[in-house]
Amino acid sequence: MSDALNLPAEARERAGKGASRALRREGRVPAVIYGGKEEPQMIHVEEKELVRQLMLGHFMNSIVQVEVNGKPVRTIPKDVSLHPVSDRPTHVDFFRLSKDAKIDVSIPVVFVGEEDSPGLVKGGVLNVVRHELELVCAADKIPSEIEVSVAGKDVGDAVHISEIQLPEGSESAITDRDFTIVTLVAPSALKQSEGDTADEDDAPAADEVEATAQKGEDEGE
Repeated sequence: MSDALNLPAEARERAGKGASRALRREGRVPAVIYGGKEEPQMIHVEEKELVRQLMLGHFMNSIVQVEVNGKPVRTIPKDVSLHPVSDRPTHVDFFRLSKDAKIDVSIPVVFVGEEDSPGLVKGGVLNVVRHELELVCAADKIPSEIEVSVAGKDVGDAVHISEIQLPEGSESAITDRDFTIVTLVAPSALKQSEGDTADEDDAPAADEVEATAQKGEDEGE
């Protein structure tokens, strides 16, 4: 599970574009905490600290303890709006977590066992179908990554979700099919196939050959 993060915040009384612009000029980012049985709570956080945590790479999959005026609120980030030109954060949505909450998250995939894959040893390559897995996780058991082993896999083989042992408290959000995560392919075979197609495209059509032959016969007459 990703380490829990702590983010100091202050309550804000005013909403609207004018108030938000004023906060951003002061180096603050407007935000809101919603969810559970409580009313949405408007807050603002320090931009520098928010950017630092965003740069960690796992902010969106981490539990964030938002300390509003010193009182901690257990949340998970749901959306971070960025300025279209500067990429500076302009607003953040936090989802309030109850004790037994389950949430939908996208967890990155990490491939292991590559040295024990006959297909890769022979020069095959991984064709990654899903770089992330959509999971339903217990709020206090969110994994930071999911390991997918390709050990023993040869060219033409695939790894499906049914082969993955998901961590305790996690299950796939997609339950109607045994979807593919990665396949092993041979690039040399693909190039040969593309070359054959190109040769066929360059060859003259049958009707063109016949027309040329007919022209020669006419000239001989």
